[in-house]
Amino acid sequence: MTSDTLTHPDKLRDQPAAPKLPLTSLLALTMVSFVVILTEVLPAGLLPQLAASLDSSQSVMGQLISIYALGSVLAAIPLAAATQGVGRRTLLLTSLAGFVIANTITALSTSLALIFVARFLGGVAAGLAWAMLVGYAARMVAPQHKGRAIAIAMAGTPLALTVGIPLGTYVGNLVGWRIAFGALSALAALLMLWIVLRLPALRAIPGQQRQSVAQVFALPGVRTVLAVLLLYVVTHNLLYTYIAPLVTLAGLAPRVDFLLALFGGAALLSLLLVGTLVDRWLRQLVMASTGLFLVACVMLALWPGVQAVVYVAIAIWGLAFGGAATLFVTSLSNASGPGQDVAQSMMTTVWNLAIFAGSVVGGMLLGHFGAGSFAWAATATLCLTLLIIWRSRAQFYWRGAASRAPGQSG
Repeated sequence: MTSDTLTHPDKLRDQPAAPKLPLTSLLALTMVSFVVILTEVLPAGLLPQLAASLDSSQSVMGQLISIYALGSVLAAIPLAAATQGVGRRTLLLTSLAGFVIANTITALSTSLALIFVARFLGGVAAGLAWAMLVGYAARMVAPQHKGRAIAIAMAGTPLALTVGIPLGTYVGNLVGWRIAFGALSALAALLMLWIVLRLPALRAIPGQQRQSVAQVFALPGVRTVLAVLLLYVVTHNLLYTYIAPLVTLAGLAPRVDFLLALFGGAALLSLLLVGTLVDRWLRQLVMASTGLFLVACVMLALWPGVQAVVYVAIAIWGLAFGGAATLFVTSLSNASGPGQDVAQSMMTTVWNLAIFAGSVVGGMLLGHFGAGSFAWAATATLCLTLLIIWRSRAQFYWRGAASRAPGQSG
């Protein structure tokens, strides 16, 4: 196994690179990420209905999201390592079948215990899907289009958060939460048909190129990217989870819905920009994303009570965060080569742990120091994040595919 093979996942492409992006196939992957995220967070918009229907409390119903995340954390790495010899399309269809089963059980069951089991199964399916989604997108295109392909595949995440959740909540309130989950199950089933008809059946990873979790973790850059990801996502979730008490400092508690919409709009704009530029300006975009996030946190730390500053800071934060997942996923793909499916499963685990850590740290800060401490803690964490990126900025994994093409400089 050569170092060139290890650091260039395009060596595994199963067909000649097409001159144009295979949009129909990539949009199928967009819908996969949409289904994964919507399945995870839909209960958040339907907590009162779930609690009333299942004779439980909203706090217990909130654990439907936690059990889903737990399934992803526990399953992502072992499943990714164990299924390297399975055809990629077969594996993706298996994952979607898991969503069909999990959401159908959720829609039909009157047993809270069975629904929790179904949610855990959905989390396992999500861990499997996230582990292979990026590699699938990268292997369908020429190397110079890898970042853009990944951005398209990941676009389902912000779409689910900005469109899917409000729509799912509306449907749940209009005709009942069971119909909402049933519709999500039907969407996953239709997506399976789309994948069978339009997605290329990429071969399994050849035996001589399969790598263990330890081998992938030891690859140059993998630990650095995962460390940056952990710090960045912990910081984001520290602020996002407790955005209500944070903006209350400026008297904006009644405007939380508008601030979240502002954040979401800026994030969508960011995703579009990153998808266009990532293949040439990956390193610069990673530094810009972290730098903008730091600027937003400094603004919130210095002027937490000024409403105009809070509005601008939230918009800058959304602009910084919207394309971050694409940037870190692309960098990790560069670092891990043929081991990218295993590496992405590590990213899934780290991301979910960061969500948990951000909420815990935020709760501790709120209890001991108040909401005014959030932005200062975020500023300190992002300074460390930016330092790690700056010190490793010359490494190959921070460089866009187009900038590494022959005859072009980074």
